[in-house]
Amino acid sequence: MNVKAIKYLSPITVYLLAYVAFTYTGWLTWLPMIYAWILLPLFELFLKPDGKNLDAAEEEMAKKDKSYDYLLYIFVLLQFIALIYFLFSFKSATLTWWELAGRIFSMGLLCGTFGINIGHELGHRVNSFEQSLAKAALLSSLYMHFFIEHNKGHHKNVATPQDPSSAHYNEPVYLFYFRTIFFSYLSAWKIANDEISKKGLPILHWKNEMLQAHIIQLLFVATIFFVFGLNVTVYYLCAAFIGIILLETVNYIEHYGLLRNETTMGKYERAMPWHSWNSNHILGRVMLFELSRHSDHHYMASKKYQVLQHHPDAPQLPTGYPGSMILALIPPVWFFIMNKRIKQLQKPNNPVSIKILMD
Repeated sequence: MNVKAIKYLSPITVYLLAYVAFTYTGWLTWLPMIYAWILLPLFELFLKPDGKNLDAAEEEMAKKDKSYDYLLYIFVLLQFIALIYFLFSFKSATLTWWELAGRIFSMGLLCGTFGINIGHELGHRVNSFEQSLAKAALLSSLYMHFFIEHNKGHHKNVATPQDPSSAHYNEPVYLFYFRTIFFSYLSAWKIANDEISKKGLPILHWKNEMLQAHIIQLLFVATIFFVFGLNVTVYYLCAAFIGIILLETVNYIEHYGLLRNETTMGKYERAMPWHSWNSNHILGRVMLFELSRHSDHHYMASKKYQVLQHHPDAPQLPTGYPGSMILALIPPVWFFIMNKRIKQLQKPNNPVSIKILMD
């Protein structure tokens, strides 16, 4: 394996901590959460962001190195191994409510940071095998419609009023959850229905991607119910919902308040690096497979995660993704920090034009 690719093995630590949470009781059931939301943000306060990019030769080598891809495939497998172990962990355990909550939140952490995040990365690939893996990863969080809406809706409409995944200026994250979850779901239906209609087929045809996603997810939940019973099914549904909330919190911090220029009525300029918030904090980058270099991802969506670049003109988050997500959960603090950054970006001496996405 390429030495540079080895760092992307570090997310295995979260799976190992999840194993501890699903095996033992007491405070250990919260170990992954302590690691993700206390230790990592604290470390990132003292580690300087790394804006270094691969040079042309290194980037070419990384593109050709399949070890990066194999790592993602392994993590999809690990996601389902962890989920099965999570479900079986309730068979013989007598847990207090807070130990139960610890295991559910730990599984939710895996659903959000690995299930959906890896599904996001593989969902941008063009071959059917990797796209199938993407859908499988998203299945673990019951969010398969993300594959449709993200690729064909969000990337087209990002940083515009038409995008339910772009947070408005002064919009609290808790209101954003309702808006983005509901309207992203409707958007996915509209995209899938339009595609099936263009093929001359009825909306309820089995080739409709949204219909496929719902059938697969219902069968998946039904299988869990028949094997593990109602209580464990509810625990899983709670974990999946936590994964969804984590994803949407990430969406919130990635696009908060930024608006693309409208060129003609209903048409907008191309998404540029300054239309997404970026973070070069190394721990968040590695643990989330470079997702935090989000500005380059929207600028060149076809790029694989390992070659995403830092752009000097991309707006920067105050800390890494874990810390920024915590800040977002405290709206007055988030607005105090981020609104000042947006206003700084709007100053006349700024080399790029930044507009605000308002309600």
